Amino acid sequence: MVHPLFDKHRATLDAAINAIHTRGYWTPYPEMPSPKVYGETAMADGKSAVEALAGQDFVLDQPGASGWAAPEKSPYGVKLDVRYPVCDVDALIAAAQAAMPGWRKIGAEGRVGVCLEILDRLNKKSFEIAHAVMYTTGQGWMMAFQAGGPHAQDRGLEAVAYAWDEMSRIPATTIWEKPQGKNPALKMQKHYEIVGRGVALVVGCGTFPTWNTYPGLFAALATGNPVIVKPHSNAILPAAITVRIIREVLAEQGLDPNLVTLAVVEKRAATQALATHPAVKSIDFTGGNVFGQWLLDNARQAQVYAELAGVNNVVIESTDSYKAMLRNLAFTLSLYSGQMCTTTQAILVPAGGIDTDQGHKSYDEVAADLGAAISKFLSDPAVATAVLGAIQSEATLARIEECQSGQYGKVVLASSRIEHPEFPGAQVRTPVLLACDAADEANYMEERFGPIAFVVKVADGAAAVALSERMVREHGALTVGVYSTRPEILDAMTEATLNAGVALSINLTGGVFVNQSAAFSDYHGVGMNPAANAAYSDAAFVANRFRVVQRRYHVE
Repeated sequence: MVHPLFDKHRATLDAAINAIHTRGYWTPYPEMPSPKVYGETAMADGKSAVEALAGQDFVLDQPGASGWAAPEKSPYGVKLDVRYPVCDVDALIAAAQAAMPGWRKIGAEGRVGVCLEILDRLNKKSFEIAHAVMYTTGQGWMMAFQAGGPHAQDRGLEAVAYAWDEMSRIPATTIWEKPQGKNPALKMQKHYEIVGRGVALVVGCGTFPTWNTYPGLFAALATGNPVIVKPHSNAILPAAITVRIIREVLAEQGLDPNLVTLAVVEKRAATQALATHPAVKSIDFTGGNVFGQWLLDNARQAQVYAELAGVNNVVIESTDSYKAMLRNLAFTLSLYSGQMCTTTQAILVPAGGIDTDQGHKSYDEVAADLGAAISKFLSDPAVATAVLGAIQSEATLARIEECQSGQYGKVVLASSRIEHPEFPGAQVRTPVLLACDAADEANYMEERFGPIAFVVKVADGAAAVALSERMVREHGALTVGVYSTRPEILDAMTEATLNAGVALSINLTGGVFVNQSAAFSDYHGVGMNPAANAAYSDAAFVANRFRVVQRRYHVE
């Protein structure tokens, strides 16, 4: 019998399957915070729901609780002080293992149906989640709503669609009959059971606590695995709300809610112990290279899906839309203060300048004009605060000051602080733009997270293409861009990105930006360079999270 939730959401699943096969635009979750879609009081209700949590215990009724922790500090200066349960790691793992058989028994259709219901519930709570994302990460409101809500839900649904696409290829049972000539045929009944690999650990990041968490969470869950969500210490609230909603749906369905738990871990050693526990069979991680590489080196019992740091770059060789190119890049460098794993850091420009529809522009002119475009774009404080958001980490603030001291190149545009009219305690900073020579690799050849970018002087267009490819190969990247009117340069960049394994955006001048990634159409990450060993999402992201266990016996 078809699980009722699978039947309820079958149209959404079918459309998602079609979307991942055709790669066109599609979403079931509207990205605009429209009262007509989400309800007239959705904004006020979501905000008040989050504000009501301040200073309170966030009760999840999980096993092994030993105390409370409230480590979050809002980049906007909003008082949070939400207290989360601290639970014994071994108790969470034991509870997860105990919940796994019941999750397996409802079958692939049941699991997918439950996951689809969870995503539907999350969508209905998008305003609450968005305020939690905004207050903890520093994202502007619109980004917090879109990336933290509908776009994150898109990525979760995408993972469920891939999981179903893979699992549905496996028949539940078959009759195997082998002819034996004049003798009776050999006949066997065979059953094929999809079994999760084991406990899944999803380690969240501090800047995109839902967008970067939902793919691994739902990929693991749909394929039969219990999940422990370990959020970043400064972005717990969005994960906690997510886990609470999941546990509510599981309980409603008569399933063990401890299938999904929240692990608030205060010490790195405890996280390391959790990650290397023999029961943990998969780990999803987004974050810095140091801990990411530690996981890859030490969590040998688990399949690690890691997104690490990289040096995203754009080659500017020529353009027939100079002003539009500069506007596009200004937005790219400003969006969420560059605190995105896809934001461009190195902009490669020939020493002899570039040909444009505005005449020939020297290297110095390109750098100065880009700085001016950023300043113009951010000249309206209302626009600036909405786009920039707030700086999430003290380390990023220190990095901005370090970079504009001049030690990493000539300062083309200095960073400045903008007062936020609604949040006087917000740490809002404009981008710092630096100029340096290609030979000064120590300046730009490592990720400098935040609103920091370099205009790198290269010999010519061919040298820019070669340097871009080497940067990706050696240091990794999630995005690469190129501006050129010459087919030979575009062909060379295409070949370079195919060789290095990175997504390429060509001559973006409109409303699409190199650091944006659309679910169901864009692959976020490739898995071929040091920045990421997996993609959101493809078959490889889900298929190894389950195995098939068969049983067989003779029949007449």
